Amino acid sequence: MQVSDIMDRHQLKPGTMATIEIYKGDITKVEADAIVNAANKSLLGGGGVDGAIHRAAGKELLEESKTLNGCETGQAKITGGYQLPADFVIHTVGPVWHGGNSNEPQLLRSCYLNSLKIASEKGLGTVAFPGISTGVYGFPKKQAAEIAVNAVKSFSENHDKPEKVIFVVFDEESEAYYKEMVK
Repeated sequence: MQVSDIMDRHQLKPGTMATIEIYKGDITKVEADAIVNAANKSLLGGGGVDGAIHRAAGKELLEESKTLNGCETGQAKITGGYQLPADFVIHTVGPVWHGGNSNEPQLLRSCYLNSLKIASEKGLGTVAFPGISTGVYGFPKKQAAEIAVNAVKSFSENHDKPEKVIFVVFDEESEAYYKEMVK
């Protein structure tokens, strides 16, 4: 990832080193300490971002994922990054959208907070997130962007790590929502 690829950069809070970057592109190409995988409960790969991460990381990711015994919605687990440019993959299971009345916003917030907690505990400086639950799981993109950005801001108020969070988006609609939320 080149500096010229960064779409937007914002200081999260005066006096802290945490920044948010918005990158339009392929999360499997992002150089970060960890990328976050929008995984399914099995952690054994799937479609969308999950499948792309598993393909890019290689079979070792699947082998390690088999030892984790899955993951519940809103929780997160970490593996090596293998053939990815990232050292680690933090797997989190986002909620399927059922209209917003089944605790979906709280579960999505938990995905971000639990992923950030793992990154902080590991001392990771840079973490890249996809739009968790906004693909086949149907979470409204604007609401998901607001939850994601607010979770990062909240977490960074009390933690030194990660120092940088990159939101990786695929489309202009998502990019616009993230830019709006970080202002």
